[in-house]
Amino acid sequence: MADARLLSPAELAQIESFELRARTVVEGFITGLHKSPFHGFSVEFAEHRAYNPGDPLRHVDWKVYGRSDRLVTKRYEEETNLRHYVVLDTSASMRYAGQAGISKLAYGATLAGALHVLMARQRDATGLVAFDRTVHTLVPPKSTRGHVQTLLARLAGWADGAETGGDETQTNAATALHHVAERIPRRSLVVVISDLFDADAGPDETVRALRHLRHRGHEVVVLHVLDDATERRFAFPDRPVRVRDLETGQERTLQPAQLREGYQAAADAFLDRLRLACRQAGVDYQPLDTARPYAEALRAYLDKRRRLY
Repeated sequence: MADARLLSPAELAQIESFELRARTVVEGFITGLHKSPFHGFSVEFAEHRAYNPGDPLRHVDWKVYGRSDRLVTKRYEEETNLRHYVVLDTSASMRYAGQAGISKLAYGATLAGALHVLMARQRDATGLVAFDRTVHTLVPPKSTRGHVQTLLARLAGWADGAETGGDETQTNAATALHHVAERIPRRSLVVVISDLFDADAGPDETVRALRHLRHRGHEVVVLHVLDDATERRFAFPDRPVRVRDLETGQERTLQPAQLREGYQAAADAFLDRLRLACRQAGVDYQPLDTARPYAEALRAYLDKRRRLY
């Protein structure tokens, strides 16, 4: 099923037993691995029921009407238990690799691919949204094998740099997430994978956008991807270092030893503020270090969810 550029057979074996379940019931779907007791008009036929005035005519079984002169509508049993979206940040800052040796985008795309495979194995519908300054990709959830293969191919293109998003420079996470909230029509589990760096807004604006998703009824998980060594601890060599902002192109020479203490304090304050704001908003927040193998990090996180919920 998987694109080998993104997930090797060995990596697939590691996520074989993972499970990701929503901790709340979402519209039309129910937590767990059982079929939903809710009925819609897609996937697997369940039964007929009598036609009631006002029912959509497209759901009338005209073959039954032709045979018996009775108007009945088809009821179907949802094949999936959960609607799931991965919302991936593909902006320029996500292309930073740091000391981990893997870019945040490649790490995030691999995480996204693992989640898509995981959800498909649970027969859950999974979709993909990607953004930089704006939302440039929105693929609605499905649970078919071909659909998942398409998602993995797209993610592999971003991970290896063969494919870019829309405006691959600056991030506008807050605005993009507001757009996501308006464009996902049914309540779903939404997993946001991003470094949450925003060229136009601070963490408060980003959390407002996450609150917007919650207000629309979605369960929201944030996987905050960073290279911990350099982006939180500022662990550069104690010699002059030339740095370049990937989103603006600005360059500057720094003396890491002179800035490290202040930088670490500011980074920790930023992360603490973000963690608290997410908790208050009912958003499940999880920082991830790109130096940690993604399968190990994902397993630890899912184990934590299983214990908590």
